[in-house]
Amino acid sequence: MKKLIALVGMSGSGKSVATSYLEEKGYNKIYFGGVIYKKMEEAGIEITPDSQKEFREELRRKEGMGVVAKILLKDIEESFEKQDTVLDGLYSWDEYLILKEKFPCALKLICVCSDKKIRYNRVSMRKDRPFNLEDIKKRDIGEIENSAKGGPIAYADYYILNNGSLDSYYERLEEILKEIAAEQK
Repeated sequence: MKKLIALVGMSGSGKSVATSYLEEKGYNKIYFGGVIYKKMEEAGIEITPDSQKEFREELRRKEGMGVVAKILLKDIEESFEKQDTVLDGLYSWDEYLILKEKFPCALKLICVCSDKKIRYNRVSMRKDRPFNLEDIKKRDIGEIENSAKGGPIAYADYYILNNGSLDSYYERLEEILKEIAAEQK
């Protein structure tokens, strides 16, 4: 049975690291944040931390909290028919419910967690999309208050504490993959 893994967690926790690891193992990646960037580009809106937050929240107000999952649903279905798929950055509880209804047995949530200080340091040093301390704090609060991000994090099937080495991170991810494979037998 093919696997469908959605990675959840706050910015800087290490979701993209897990996504890259899974891509190397043959998973197809579907990036939820890419929907926001694409729609902003189509609208001719410059991508900044503030404009991204405003756009993301306005899109969800107009189209509902599950809008990104709805937009990506066909891509997810097509990918999942062909190969194992990883969803990078599922945000809201509504997105989770949409996907869980469509893929009731296959969808597994993995939450990547890190101490806030570690996450903030990581985000400030990113080559792509770096945030300063004030911006990342605003983003965290906005995602919790306006994107319903807490539900999928709290309800995840598996957790990875990503405060240490990459080796320990990958070891835990491998343990989770083995558990998922065992459940599917």
